[in-house]
Amino acid sequence: MPLADPRPILAAARTRGSGVGAFNTTLLEHAEALVAGAEAAGAPLIMQISENAVRYHGSLRPLAAAARALAEAATVPVVLHLDHAEDVELVREAVGLGFTSVMYDGSTLDDQRNRAVTREVVAFCHAAGVAVEAELGEVGGKDGVHAPGARTDPADAARFVADTGVDSLAVAVGTSHAMATRDAVVDLDLIAALAAAVPVPLVLHGSSGVDDDTLARAVTAGMTKVNIATHLNRCFTDVVRARLESDPKVMDARKYVAPARDAMAAEVTRLIHVLSGALV
Repeated sequence: MPLADPRPILAAARTRGSGVGAFNTTLLEHAEALVAGAEAAGAPLIMQISENAVRYHGSLRPLAAAARALAEAATVPVVLHLDHAEDVELVREAVGLGFTSVMYDGSTLDDQRNRAVTREVVAFCHAAGVAVEAELGEVGGKDGVHAPGARTDPADAARFVADTGVDSLAVAVGTSHAMATRDAVVDLDLIAALAAAVPVPLVLHGSSGVDDDTLARAVTAGMTKVNIATHLNRCFTDVVRARLESDPKVMDARKYVAPARDAMAAEVTRLIHVLSGALV
């Protein structure tokens, strides 16, 4: 099926008070795991490629082509999303490659410049039928740019959406990127205040640091799109490490990557159930 537009998917989830999983891919096997996990859950998927992943591969096109092929062959709706793009030209490239969603991250800019560039990105992307996520306030822990403990003001968030026309908004409520432990303290009251003030779906970044119960409560409070990357990377890597340690003679990458891919897929399915309100 064609790549999915995230806007009706997120709007429907927001109306029913459920969350949509947004998971990052760096390798082909990651993308395979994400699609398999979403298909097992029978739920839509937002498959994300970050600007960091693009730098790792040296270009966007190869990974994007593989992810798109998997997405279009999936039995569930799949959104192909460019995550944390600070380079406007990369946004334009993603749109040209058929992405249906992008996140423009202008958090390193001053507020006035962030709004101005975000408006330009929105105008370009909307003309191509592509949804735009953006960020006001700071989410902790990403490459030293975002201050830990930052919080998004609901009134500022509402003004930012009105000023820019974005389709969804990433907000700072106590999470931090790249957390290896699931003990983030999330401000649920702030999420509720933001959801009441902001007319578009809210996005929780740094969700790997949030335990299952708090993830479910954050969705109930008003979060809709939930980004998870580090936690799934850990699931994948733990299996690879265990497999190599159990058999020092193994050389065929398929022997340790395949079980890691399967474990990641199972965790994607489980997390989707958590976000839908069915804790497992």
